[in-house]
Amino acid sequence: MEAMSPQLVQTEMAEPSVSGVSWAAVLAGAAASCALTLVLLSFATGMGFAVVSPWAGSGVSSATFEFATGLYFIVMAMISSAVGGYLAGRLRTKWTGVETTEVRFRDTAHGFLAWAVASVFGAILLASPASSLIGGATSGATRAATNAAQASPMNGYVDTLLRSDNPSAQGQQQGQQNASDTHGEIVRLFSAAFRNGGDLKPDDRTYVAKVVSARTGLSEADAEKRVADVTNQVKADLDKARKTAMQIAIWLTLSLFIGAFSAAAAAMEGGGLRDGTWGRKTYGKTISSR
Repeated sequence: MEAMSPQLVQTEMAEPSVSGVSWAAVLAGAAASCALTLVLLSFATGMGFAVVSPWAGSGVSSATFEFATGLYFIVMAMISSAVGGYLAGRLRTKWTGVETTEVRFRDTAHGFLAWAVASVFGAILLASPASSLIGGATSGATRAATNAAQASPMNGYVDTLLRSDNPSAQGQQQGQQNASDTHGEIVRLFSAAFRNGGDLKPDDRTYVAKVVSARTGLSEADAEKRVADVTNQVKADLDKARKTAMQIAIWLTLSLFIGAFSAAAAAMEGGGLRDGTWGRKTYGKTISSR
């Protein structure tokens, strides 16, 4: 009788029909991540990350603030996301009858979901403290003003335009016309012209130069030069603010990507430690039959 060659029969385990997502663990990890992010934001504010001195040679410079804040965003994202992802992986429901590779994928997905939920809710709940930290680079110079929130950002530039070199002559001018109306009109012209990164129209520039000449006693040539200097300063400040906002946005985006990776990796570690498979290689069992 011819002997039969041995065959290896792969054992298959029936996969359970329960959901592969433990939403309770995901929400718990997201809540922990949001809470830790709030703590780290408060710590950053207390350490002075939201303070930029408006005085030259004093305090933290804008460039230093951007770099330090960007690095802190990355560290904060790594810590909070890793903790949230680890909890989501460690607290999830244990799956029986699921292959090791599938378990690792689900653990990674739990960490990613915890990061996603924390990011969405964090953007809503932590908007105020985060905006105060991010806005420090662009609004630090105007924060000392009492009514900065209500005043137009163009008021300071217009004050520079209409500053008289002869205060006594300015007092006589104010007796003939309402200075506040003129000031408000020029503020509106500047706000409309520079709202989208533009410039004063030629007619508006000529009109503003005449107003400056009448208010300050300067010659038309000097008034036009002052208008040109102030408008160039406005454009330079606006361009600097846009670049600062772009750099902060890039740092924030980078920190989000790093946070997602940290959450997924920490969740896989947490799930592996829960199942006792972290750092071990698991092989499929085979049964030899003849």
